[in-house]
Amino acid sequence: MDRNQINGWYFTGQDGEFRLQQPDRSSFLYFPLVNEAGMMSSVTPKLHGQAASGHNTFLTPPLSVEDLHNSRASRNFWVYAEGKGAWSASGNSARQNAAVYTNHADEAVLEAGFLWHRVTRSNREMGITAEITSFVPCGNDKAELMKVVLTNTGDETLVLTPTAAVPLYARSADDVRDHRHVTSLLNRTYTSAYGVEVQPALSFDERGHRVNHVSYGVFGAEGDGSRPVGFFPVQEEFIGEGGSLDWPEAVVLNAAPAVPAGGGVHSEGYEALGGIRFAPVSLEPGTSHAYVLVMAIGDERLDVPALMGAYGSAAAFDCCLEENKAFWSAKVNTVQFHTGDLQADQWMKWVTLQPVLRRLYGNSFLPYHDYGRGGRGWRDLWQDCLALLIMEPAEVRGLLLNNYAGVRIDGSNATIIGQQPGEFIADRNNIPRVWMDHGAWPFLTTRLYLDQSGDLDFLLQEQSYFRDTFMSRCRERDTSWEESSGHYLRNAAGEVYKGTILEHILLQNVVPFFNVGEHNNILLEGADWNDGLDMAAEKGESVAFTAFYASNLLDISRMLRTLKERKNQVTVELAEEMTLLLDSLGERVDYGSAAGKLERLNSFYAAAPNKVSGIRVALDTERVAEDLAQKAEWIFNHLRRNEWVQSEHGDGWFNGYYNNDGERVEGEFAEGIRMTLTGQVFPMMGHAAAPEQIPHIIAAVERNLLDANIGYRLNSRFGGIQQNLGRAFGFAFGHKENGAMFSHMTVMYGNALYKRGYVNEGRKVLESLYTLSTDFASSRIYPGIPEYINEQGRGLYTYLTGSASWLLLTMVTEVFGVKGRLGDLLLEPKLVREQFDQAGKAAIKTIFAERELEVVYTSTGSSDYGKYQIHFATLNGSVVTLQRVSGGVIIPRQELEALKTGECHLIEVTLA
Repeated sequence: MDRNQINGWYFTGQDGEFRLQQPDRSSFLYFPLVNEAGMMSSVTPKLHGQAASGHNTFLTPPLSVEDLHNSRASRNFWVYAEGKGAWSASGNSARQNAAVYTNHADEAVLEAGFLWHRVTRSNREMGITAEITSFVPCGNDKAELMKVVLTNTGDETLVLTPTAAVPLYARSADDVRDHRHVTSLLNRTYTSAYGVEVQPALSFDERGHRVNHVSYGVFGAEGDGSRPVGFFPVQEEFIGEGGSLDWPEAVVLNAAPAVPAGGGVHSEGYEALGGIRFAPVSLEPGTSHAYVLVMAIGDERLDVPALMGAYGSAAAFDCCLEENKAFWSAKVNTVQFHTGDLQADQWMKWVTLQPVLRRLYGNSFLPYHDYGRGGRGWRDLWQDCLALLIMEPAEVRGLLLNNYAGVRIDGSNATIIGQQPGEFIADRNNIPRVWMDHGAWPFLTTRLYLDQSGDLDFLLQEQSYFRDTFMSRCRERDTSWEESSGHYLRNAAGEVYKGTILEHILLQNVVPFFNVGEHNNILLEGADWNDGLDMAAEKGESVAFTAFYASNLLDISRMLRTLKERKNQVTVELAEEMTLLLDSLGERVDYGSAAGKLERLNSFYAAAPNKVSGIRVALDTERVAEDLAQKAEWIFNHLRRNEWVQSEHGDGWFNGYYNNDGERVEGEFAEGIRMTLTGQVFPMMGHAAAPEQIPHIIAAVERNLLDANIGYRLNSRFGGIQQNLGRAFGFAFGHKENGAMFSHMTVMYGNALYKRGYVNEGRKVLESLYTLSTDFASSRIYPGIPEYINEQGRGLYTYLTGSASWLLLTMVTEVFGVKGRLGDLLLEPKLVREQFDQAGKAAIKTIFAERELEVVYTSTGSSDYGKYQIHFATLNGSVVTLQRVSGGVIIPRQELEALKTGECHLIEVTLA
């Protein structure tokens, strides 16, 4: 094998398992290991990475993606071979790193699955192979496990002295740069019969130091459970004067352990190391010997006997590994796809995992995600719920209800979600800022929930509002508010005020209608979905999200009419202050006047200055619905008339933004074409783009944004740093939010195309994302979707991206057409020829109406979309009476609810 050849990963089983040759020849690779208990790890082919349970509780040193190849620290496992010297089973020694580009380099193979990681590393000259398997066990322990199996692959006996060496950082990520040495003086390090434990005396914080209770440890045993023979608990003693973690004196000179077996030794004030020396072993040719390491974090001193009893042998490790595989396989396989491309079907399993990873990691704790403290933002939470509605629907109602407690009375919201349900924080940096798109996402998610469940009563359930010092969408501060008064909006009597979920939805979508700039589009404020557009807070406008809000208004109007029809809800009760915003019911506002809209909005702010009267008024449901419909139609006409860019090529597109100088951003200029994908997605995904405009938009996107090498760019080259628009344009073109292939918007563009009936075009968009992500020679990522693809085709910010939720949603509800319509099951497939297998079948397994369903489509005629329709269907072998609607058929919910739970039910659909 050519050691420099780039061989991509390939699937080896039926459940997402994959293999990659020579993985350490690719930089920036890492793999997530995590559990529900809160252990969050990442591991690389050379066992770099980190392990933590939170921002303030890192077991190993916190790192960024560049540290994966720059740092000498890793989960190292050394052997000293008599007559041959030191060798790292992890591949992380100075000697091995120096030999990477020579014929003396190790041969390595990576294997991984849900959620386990294995690297097999061989050195022919030494005649040794090490197989290292890592995973975080499911259950309640914050632990990471590692099994090392050493095998003599040579023809002579090997006498080996093994030593594990895992740096024990044992404190907050803040301390990397702030008092790194001083905080090491707080360390209290202990040895026990199996390893090394650190419990710092204090949690260092110059605002107020606190007694620390958290403990961190690394423990080890031989495969049969035998104890180590000694320890190296102090890092500087292990590496020696002039040594380093990748060439430590204790290993290179095969020095005796600093602390002999028996435990009980206590040291203070040094950087700690999980340094564990095992007894020398004599390996005959063809024989193996195993070792197990347990890395753990505890809220108090660790119960070492319990940990080692649960995990401290090869047999226990293997048993837990199988349990872990079964746990993650069951979670991922809640949704399964079967198409004509089995590789793509397995790849989708990794995409399905990604929303779960985002729920567990938040937006932090992986090497690219070297920011934040683990929480998720407002937008993240609602979009992640899109996937949960498909994978774990039983949990979603409660989540949605709790999330609405983060809405402010001014239509804005808390920006950070706390650790507890319904807990919200104003801003991680206490900076008053409003992302203008935040109000649009909750209704989109809620509408999906209503369609999946038919639970219209949810709209009438009551929830509190969030209150803090910010009001009038963070333009003013409420000096009367104090932290001690709590984060609940109160009425004039001082009581906590609660409004219906419908009231929350209306506030989030009607307030922005009035919050406009001089061009009568909604103000950009702090930014929208694109966080990089953050320098146009005064005059910037987001045309893209004006279209989104308008579509929401029309859909809310329709939902109100449905509520009246199905629930006889002839009136809706709303806070009396809101009548100012439902202006057609009283004193009408001239929608063509931006100044008039702002004046009305300021009147509302004055009427509800971070509190409400508590008086509710009963408004006619039909009149409220009509008010919203009129607002929506006004915006649609405004956008189509004033924000359409007509190209000299004959096509056209929507301008997406105005900058902070009040200038239109997009169009054909002397300096070149400026166009954003965002500006096209939201008019198309909703109702703003007229049907006749769609082909023109598609043509413009193909001409201006499609790059043969990296797919659909987020924007064309604008030129210059655009200080009147946002930081994104300070990034090099082709990177992140400045012209990269940004997966989230690409997937949403595909979704919009499917929604509008442009199935082949939508398929092309999604296929481009799949092709880019799986082209390992360029992307250099494991299976799954990255946040973006850069100018070189490399995938970055893997695993934690909302695009995975959107792709899963698109595949289930649009491609396979398994979706809800107010609780009933609607089947509306948009499959193309390539997605059927050789037998003409395409299938999906998913959950609907709390029942596990397998829907199998069989094409008996043409497999081209548009040339088939649903002919008939059977449910568990019995013919179903279908209710035909435009594009598909409906199976009533009551028919599904009559089925047994705990079983998979088969729906076979014949297409002809």
